[in-house]
Amino acid sequence: MEKTLNRRLSVAPMMDWTDRHERYFLRLFSRHILLYTEMIAADAVLRGRRERLLKFHRREHPVALQLGGCDPEALARCAQIGAEYRYDEINLNVGCPSDRVQAGRFGACLMAEPERVARCVAAMRRAVGIPVTVKTRIGIDDRDSYADLVDFVQTVSDGGCRVFVIHARKALLQGLSPKQNREIPPLRYDVVYRLKQDFPDLKVILNGGITTREQVRRHLEAVDGVMIGREAYQNPYFLASMDQMFYGDSRAVAGRGEILDRFCEYVEDQLRQGMPLVGMTRHIQGLFQGMPGARAWRRHLSENAHRSGSGVEVIRKAASFVLGPS
Repeated sequence: MEKTLNRRLSVAPMMDWTDRHERYFLRLFSRHILLYTEMIAADAVLRGRRERLLKFHRREHPVALQLGGCDPEALARCAQIGAEYRYDEINLNVGCPSDRVQAGRFGACLMAEPERVARCVAAMRRAVGIPVTVKTRIGIDDRDSYADLVDFVQTVSDGGCRVFVIHARKALLQGLSPKQNREIPPLRYDVVYRLKQDFPDLKVILNGGITTREQVRRHLEAVDGVMIGREAYQNPYFLASMDQMFYGDSRAVAGRGEILDRFCEYVEDQLRQGMPLVGMTRHIQGLFQGMPGARAWRRHLSENAHRSGSGVEVIRKAASFVLGPS
């Protein structure tokens, strides 16, 4: 029997951002939020440096592996590998609009091939005992009617998918960059709400443009879960009270200094394993967003973390511009 995950809140898979260091950092803000890897292409899993791509810290759980691909057999093998690495979920990317992804015939362009997506999902579900989910858009190019979306969801759910993460924008596969595709097509939350109404037996998770706790609360009245993207990366303390607000957790909200102390313990361990400091500090620059001294904090990290032999003293010194001497 598949394990049940609490999908009330999650942090989106974000290329170049949600690597294992970022996910460990975000886990310090919340014990419950579901975290996602960056999208990893199936070919990279099968032929690349698997340990570097898939390794993660046990404290990251619950954590989902997002895959990119279009071949059912290859994706099934990747799902097996993900399960062997103890991921809690396998997610198929059917939403990324980049040219590179399209060239590999996966990502958002797969919305035009719902039967193929259904075959991929079915193959992955046969291969693993953990949930297999799909992250997609509300449409692509001229395939953007509600009827098109319903056809896609119905077809893919027939393949066994019970959870759909819906970015509430269509994607334009020609003429817009991935960044523009996150900003220019209008958000259509009403479409995702309607989808949940029409498919009450499916889990529908809403993604796109969420920047306040009140927005989270409002969306949760209409859908099963909310996925937060860039706000979680650029202003991570936004997540600090989510456990108390949305999971009924009675523990006190951790302060920024406490979170930083705990992350420094992780940094010291990673440094002993040969990880360069800058690979970790690049993810924490938003910790003090909006606070006096935040600019000096970011500047000190940017100017010093890349230096040979740099250690946690760089982080401590940067924090002193905000928190004062330790």
